Amino acid sequence: MTSKSFKPIFIIFLFVILIAMPACGGGQTPVATQAPAPTAASVQPTEAPAATSAPTSAPAVPTEAASGAINSIADAKKAVIQIEAEGSFVDPEVGQVFNGAGRGSGFIIDPSGLAVTNNHVVTGAGLLKVWVGGDQSKTYHARVLGVSECADLAVIDIEGDGYPYLSWYSGPIDVGKEIYVAGFPLGDPEYSLTKGIISKAKANGETNWASVDSVIEYDANTNPGNSGGPVLTSDAQVVGVHYAGNGQTRQAFGISRDFAEGVVEKLRQDENLDWIGVNGQAVSNEDGSLTGVWVSSVQSGSPADKAGLKGGDIITKLENLVLASDGTMSEYCGILRSHKSSDTLNLQVLRFDTNEVLEGQLNGRTLAVSQTLSTGSESNANSSSSQGTTTEGTPAASSGTFNPDASASGDVYFGTEFDAELSDWVYFLTEGKESGANASLKDSKLRLDIRDQYTYIYFYLDPLEVADVRVDTKVENLGVNNNNVSLICRYSDAGWYEFNVANNGEYTIFRYDPARSDPYIALYTGGSTAIETGKGTNEITAVCTGDELTLGINGVKVRTVQDRNLKSGKVGLSVSSFNVTPVIVEFDYFVASVP
Repeated sequence: MTSKSFKPIFIIFLFVILIAMPACGGGQTPVATQAPAPTAASVQPTEAPAATSAPTSAPAVPTEAASGAINSIADAKKAVIQIEAEGSFVDPEVGQVFNGAGRGSGFIIDPSGLAVTNNHVVTGAGLLKVWVGGDQSKTYHARVLGVSECADLAVIDIEGDGYPYLSWYSGPIDVGKEIYVAGFPLGDPEYSLTKGIISKAKANGETNWASVDSVIEYDANTNPGNSGGPVLTSDAQVVGVHYAGNGQTRQAFGISRDFAEGVVEKLRQDENLDWIGVNGQAVSNEDGSLTGVWVSSVQSGSPADKAGLKGGDIITKLENLVLASDGTMSEYCGILRSHKSSDTLNLQVLRFDTNEVLEGQLNGRTLAVSQTLSTGSESNANSSSSQGTTTEGTPAASSGTFNPDASASGDVYFGTEFDAELSDWVYFLTEGKESGANASLKDSKLRLDIRDQYTYIYFYLDPLEVADVRVDTKVENLGVNNNNVSLICRYSDAGWYEFNVANNGEYTIFRYDPARSDPYIALYTGGSTAIETGKGTNEITAVCTGDELTLGINGVKVRTVQDRNLKSGKVGLSVSSFNVTPVIVEFDYFVASVP
């Protein structure tokens, strides 16, 4: 896996841009052929010719206006365009760039001058210039009609009309099909056409700048600047929109017609899709403890602009969920796809040039400072303070680790090593039968033996009811069967919070709501290398403080989420079986303390 780090002079943390190479560990995540900054100036060679000035009068219509769609690969050039996007943006490596310009490709889909390209080619640009069919003698202006940040697609409208155009391919997209990639790679004004075959009809479309549901992979040679160009059949019908490539492995990727055609149809209606108005990319610091979406530029008048986002900001949380924890835009785009563009969404931003954390809303209240970071410190917007959410790998803020023998304050509400009777504990099940589970004390340990499938057994401590609490336990799995072990806080008739750790490496933070038909509400689900999988022992910590719920595993703070529904209640523990039994686990101790 390759990555590049950046150190703008105003930044107090070191980040890496998360770009996964297809050749890394058999992964399939494509690499951008053009930097997802609004102008991608880095891919434009110094010898690329300067753009000609725009004409003072309306441009001439191309001489070979088509009566219908082009149907020959030899004529495809007439409908392929080169786009120069000029604007100011903040690059994560070099900082502020003013009036930067870079070039990508695109293709005309309607005689009126509607054309398709990539979002990362045009978003955030103040000026778009277009050349049609490689003819550098005529420069056209264009405006953006609609973009999709997550689909990495955009539709632009070129001035004038009567243009030759391309149509979508209507047949099956199968492995082995011969294709051609058309465009203007490396910022070169000369038209390029390369040939290959489709090697995968359903490749992975998750990248650090987009989240695409349907991607085709092919072996045609491509370079930076091909972004936005068409992937064509031998009779010049569009199979996909090129958006990524890896020259070292000769893998190239296009947004499949199956996905692109529907998105383009909405964008050409002057509509934005899965969009807040930023040109962004997933970033992380070196140890992964701080992740988010780097904002290179902001579109004027967009929800992002109205909220107060600026180039150089990092969006760390959207709707109270941490972004880019897997190095892609998947989480960010999943949230956008779950809401309308007009919905009000909570927003948290890390602004490095002022060393501040800001909180506000999209389509709501504007961003305001909620925390000022200490210059030169390792503070971050995802610390365990009330301002943020931790990601895997961050040590506990108060004690350094989640050590059950040394809680944050040292004040213990209750502690047991299970060397006495369970008279203070109440036992119940949410799934299964009591006959399928057995609890016993053995060698100063609480042993739970579950023989039936899908049996969820719970214990809560009856005498203790608290609002803010830290709960620690140490539990050993005596078998290899998959199971869940959980800690509970704020248990009452209204429900509870459950911190669930599975011995396959996964974890979930739930809110249980007995009023719902499906009572287990997942506040966050993920995986962690901190979990000792299979047969093994795990020390688990749950911290419930105010609206924040934090899970720690074996001295590592794994995740913090926020929820305002439950204010106080009892503490406890739980074990669940799945489809393979028996499940046998032993708890060594249980401690409830002041967080």
